[in-house]
Amino acid sequence: QVQLVESGGGLVQAGGSLRLSCVVSGRTFSDDAMGWFRQAPGKEREFVAAISYGGGNTNYADSVKGRFTISRDNAKNTVYLQMKSLKPEDTAVYYCAGRSKPGYASLEADYAFWGQGTQVTVSS
Repeated sequence: QVQLVESGGGLVQAGGSLRLSCVVSGRTFSDDAMGWFRQAPGKEREFVAAISYGGGNTNYADSVKGRFTISRDNAKNTVYLQMKSLKPEDTAVYYCAGRSKPGYASLEADYAFWGQGTQVTVSS
């Protein structure tokens, strides 16, 4: 059974930082590209960042480029999202997702495995 468990969310002031983690079990993690998505209240879920299976290639949404960094530790079956210079508009539930292919992707439909999400709230 595949499980993706996110952690690290919380309440932070604008300009602050958070690091999200997602631990994956039930899969050969090092075979899978991983991504982060988010869903703000009343909005559709959107792509945030993605990373290839080995970590050598990454991709970001324009809205987070330069502020967020995705990384992975294949020895720990964990993918991270380091978030800096947070803004109130970054407030959302953040989801970790995995796909059974080595290359990253930015569409929800390209990901087969999803976590339950972790809430990030940025106050102004």
